[in-house]
Amino acid sequence: MKSFLRICTALAVFAFPSMGWTDVNLLMAEEPGCSWCARWNAEVGDAYHLTDEGRTAPLQRFDLHDGPPDGVTLKSGIYFTPTFVLVKDGVELSRIEGYPGEDFFWGFLARMLENAGLPAGEPTQDNG
Repeated sequence: MKSFLRICTALAVFAFPSMGWTDVNLLMAEEPGCSWCARWNAEVGDAYHLTDEGRTAPLQRFDLHDGPPDGVTLKSGIYFTPTFVLVKDGVELSRIEGYPGEDFFWGFLARMLENAGLPAGEPTQDNG
């Protein structure tokens, strides 16, 4: 009976990958004194977690000089703040470097989520 349950569990995990067996986050690299980070905080920061995008990819901040959180693999170094990195299972999928305004941010984030097959508003297992 135990082996039957293991087989069923394995089949469910592999047969239904879109059901949210992932860990998705939007990382924000920032540093003290970053005026563009402050602008993002004022225009987007307080509301981000309330949006469909925020529920799909919860924000995790880190200091540029401390490096990314443990277990995260980036495609390349981060040299500008803010930089927003979409990660799935700890692996970078895409990024936005800089913040020239709210419309720019939301448009690029929507494209990043769409390209990753992550429709905004559908929480993953770990964030919803």
